[in-house]
This record gives sequence, structure tokens and C-alpha cells, in this order.
Amino acid sequence: MTLSDRVRSNMDVVLEEICRGLPNGGDHGSRKLIAEQLLEAAEAGQISLADLRIVALHAFKAIIKPH
Repeated sequence: MTLSDRVRSNMDVVLEEICRGLPNGGDHGSRKLIAEQLLEAAEAGQISLADLRIVALHAFKAIIKPH
């Protein structure tokens, strides 16, 4: 599936919003994990900002969850 420029833009916005909550904006691995989750969601049709924020928030919570 080819994603539109708007969807890609939404993904970028959400990635930056969520990564602000990580130390120093997130390391490469954290940002990559969130980006992969966003891409999967977008390819499955979850393309609104609200949908993408929910997906990113779940990924964020998994990253910051104490081990």
C-alpha cells in the first residue's frame, strides 16, 4: 500500500509528539519501534491523527514500562 503525503505527514507529527516524552527525544531504537508501529497501523487503514496517536501512545508505554 502506498501512503499519501498527508498520512506520512500525520505519522511524522505523531512520532515527534510522542518522542518529546522520551529523554532527549528518544534514542534511535525507540524512535524506530514507534515508527514501525505507526507504519503498520497506517498500512492497516488507521490513518487519522487520533488513530495514529493511540498507536504511538501504546508503543511509548511499552518502551517506558519498567522491566
